[in-house]
Amino acid sequence: GRGFSLSLQRPGDCGDAHYFDISQLSCGPCGPNQKRSAGGSSCVCLPGYRMVSNNGGSSVICEKCPENMSGVTQDGWNCITCPKGITSEGKCKCLNNEILVERSADGILLNEALCVLCNGSAPSFSASDALGSRCVRCEQTFISVSKSCDCSSPNLLTGGLCFGAAESLPPKGIATVRFGQVGVTLTSAWFLKNLQASASACWLYSNLTACQALGNMCVMNMNSLSSSSTDACSLFQYIYANTARLGVVHSVAFWRHNLPWLYYGDQPGLASQVLEANHLPTVFSFKGKSEDVKLQFIAASYDAAGNFLKWQSLEGGLLQLCPDTQTKLNAAYVFGTTYEQSCKISVSKILLDFSNPVFYDLFFEYNGDNGQQYLWAVPVLNLNLQYSEMYVNQGSSMNSWFLTRRFFLVDTLSGRENDLGKLPRIIRVASKITISIRLVSHSRKGTIYPPLITVAYTDVLVQDPDTQSVMVSFSVRYEMSQSEAQIQTDITLGVLGGLAVLWSLLRTAGWKRRTGSSVIDLQTVLKFLLFYAGDLANVFFIVTVGTGIYWLMFFKAQQIVSVLLPLPTQEKAFVTYIACAFSLKAVQFLQLLVSQLTVDIFLIDWERPKGRVLKAVEGEGDVKSAAAPVSIWRTYFIANEWNEIQTVRKINPLFQVLAVLFFLEVVGFSNLALMDSSSSLTRSSEGYVAPWSRILRFGVSAALWLAIAFLQIIFFAVFYERFVEDKLSQFVDLCCVSNISVFLLSHSCFGYYIHGRSVHGHADTNMEEMNMNLKREAENLCSQRGLLPNTDGQMFQISISRKMRLQYDRIHETLTRRRGPARFLDSSASTFEQSTRAYNTMNKFLSSFIDHVHKEMDYIVKDKLLLERILGMEFMEPIEKSIFYNDEGHSFSEVLYYGNETTLLIFDILFFSVVDLASQSFVLAAILTYLQQEIFRFIRNTVGQKNLTSKTLVDGRFLI
Repeated sequence: GRGFSLSLQRPGDCGDAHYFDISQLSCGPCGPNQKRSAGGSSCVCLPGYRMVSNNGGSSVICEKCPENMSGVTQDGWNCITCPKGITSEGKCKCLNNEILVERSADGILLNEALCVLCNGSAPSFSASDALGSRCVRCEQTFISVSKSCDCSSPNLLTGGLCFGAAESLPPKGIATVRFGQVGVTLTSAWFLKNLQASASACWLYSNLTACQALGNMCVMNMNSLSSSSTDACSLFQYIYANTARLGVVHSVAFWRHNLPWLYYGDQPGLASQVLEANHLPTVFSFKGKSEDVKLQFIAASYDAAGNFLKWQSLEGGLLQLCPDTQTKLNAAYVFGTTYEQSCKISVSKILLDFSNPVFYDLFFEYNGDNGQQYLWAVPVLNLNLQYSEMYVNQGSSMNSWFLTRRFFLVDTLSGRENDLGKLPRIIRVASKITISIRLVSHSRKGTIYPPLITVAYTDVLVQDPDTQSVMVSFSVRYEMSQSEAQIQTDITLGVLGGLAVLWSLLRTAGWKRRTGSSVIDLQTVLKFLLFYAGDLANVFFIVTVGTGIYWLMFFKAQQIVSVLLPLPTQEKAFVTYIACAFSLKAVQFLQLLVSQLTVDIFLIDWERPKGRVLKAVEGEGDVKSAAAPVSIWRTYFIANEWNEIQTVRKINPLFQVLAVLFFLEVVGFSNLALMDSSSSLTRSSEGYVAPWSRILRFGVSAALWLAIAFLQIIFFAVFYERFVEDKLSQFVDLCCVSNISVFLLSHSCFGYYIHGRSVHGHADTNMEEMNMNLKREAENLCSQRGLLPNTDGQMFQISISRKMRLQYDRIHETLTRRRGPARFLDSSASTFEQSTRAYNTMNKFLSSFIDHVHKEMDYIVKDKLLLERILGMEFMEPIEKSIFYNDEGHSFSEVLYYGNETTLLIFDILFFSVVDLASQSFVLAAILTYLQQEIFRFIRNTVGQKNLTSKTLVDGRFLI
């Protein structure tokens, strides 16, 4: 590898006596009497030596000039006598206003160079050019003021122009530029050379380019509104104020003859008049012809010297510093399409591409009724506008804005202190450009106010252009007044929030009735807050879903433009509502989970022994007759079935997540959330893709969640549960076949009862008798399953008396001592025997209670009133007798996932939306939503199973 390696040498490393050999890519020595050329890739003769031959590189032969001809001609090939001395390079020199002549008119070399004086007086009025090679006519102001090419005292020479001392000149300007972001004020070489000359020429001669150049320097100084110094803007304002006699242009009060239009006046309060007093005479439509949906912007462009360059359309990326495709650049001006673009650009590229600043006056182009094209001036809000103490901006409201007209993209000129050919010390870049399109309030005709372009500049102190960079952005945003929508939202929240308080109070009162307590204590207050959290979450959810679907429908479906989407800054309240809804719903969900995991449940076994069996008495050796044992397998079986239906839902959660993700990402419903007017579900991969709207993302995803969930609920309720499998109904049937009843207490004095007493009297039988019993029941040859005679009612909501609850608790205290499998218990069998006796006692007590054995703890069966059903509470208090309310549905599902589908669904939607709004990824939101569903389902199953074994004495090893 070393055979192909070479050392790196640069032209700058070679030194004065060596040149850079472009063939060998290394430094080579120059010959005698030679030195390196200015370019560095060849050798040239030393001063006092002429070239004899030159074949490039080091192939140069030099010869010393004679003593009487010490100078060398400009081309370096001949020696010549220099009458007025030589330069450091050995060439002849002449005085100012003289030109050097080395050859005669026919090209013959003279022995002695001539210095010919240009005639600076009439009639030639000529002077030497910058190279001193020929005489040219001197500038007209010299002729006008001094009648010669000499601007001698007391006349004033500035910027290459001559002004008479007797003329009324504008004040002496200061050539400083303030770069506030880096805290530097420097004397600009461009201003030093041109400021006073431009101001004087504009003032005295109304020179058009001079006036434009003066205006450009004011713009480069950030439209400074200073009264304490005579900067470029002060000189402009001086001329502006003293040329009122010349009149205005196009009837615009702020546009003076011969002057550029820079300001909309110098007092606050004009912005609201300029931006809202009139609307553009153009109607915009999302669904019309191409000319109806395009924003036609055109800009008049000028160079720094004040020369008009051309009219330029903004299409094609005129104002976009970031590189992009033509399609995307033009998409920025499609009406209703919010455009955002940002990138990082190196300072070296900025210096290369924008060596000379270009200034723009922006107009909106439209067609009049007569077909004539008209221009509407677009105001500029310069966020870097420099104020003096007398022009302090009192706030950010529109009335405190100072609007301007002209702007630039990059200024690499004003930050040069000395030589204009060197790198600038500071550059100024338009780092953020925003075009705002505002819809006329209450408009049904698609009219807009005049657009506003907002520009923010960044000052960059140039140190290492190759490593420095600037972040720039360009955006087009559409906005409308959201005050009315916000007021309506606040009213809706206020009304629904007040109703939520009343509803929470009713639910708290119902909860107090169900707990059998009449004292308002801290627990009551906490319960009210939990109820209110859930109800308020529903309020926020309704408002946010309604808002999202409203914007989705009315923005995407409109023909003539009547509404525009809220801006990202205006979406903060909406995102806050979603966050509040999610937080409050999470509190409600966790409270629901805790309440379901602590529910009291007992399985009542109605089976009675069939005959008696002989049993040996332990320790006595005797054999006695005892009742035949009842099989526990039926209880285990019912416990397993209850364990399985704890997390059954009215929808399939996995299908729900996959279906939502399918419609969003595969079908393309996510494209409806883009901030453009298109309602298409497909987008071109090469075209511009507008940014997301958080309101539309929530509206689309929430609408899909609700629609798919609604279809699932209908499918399972109408078809699947009717023709395939209804797990809750099957559980009730299984209880009846197994001769097991389920006694549930979700509150201290309220719960549910599933009457599973077999109409056949027993369930411990063989297959033949079981089939016979089912056949008799199918043929109505036996009594009905209902708790009451001749009824089918098996499910009840129960409101028990305090006396009944106290008796239940006394037995339950002993029952709950057994917490695990028998192998983990004490070696003493007393604990197990005590739990077994407590189980038998509870079973006998509840079965006797159902059979009306305890007259002091009896119950009645009745129907709920319609208002009780609506409010979800009971008006009657079970003081003497408990009350069993007939239940036509499966209300015991309130202690299961199944009966709380609304809460679970809203929680899933809000969880999905919060993750999506935070990550802007539907896929991640779907994955995390499914994971949280599985995690909470696992918790519900695991802890619910432990609660089941604890409350029913069912060994957890038999729950599978």
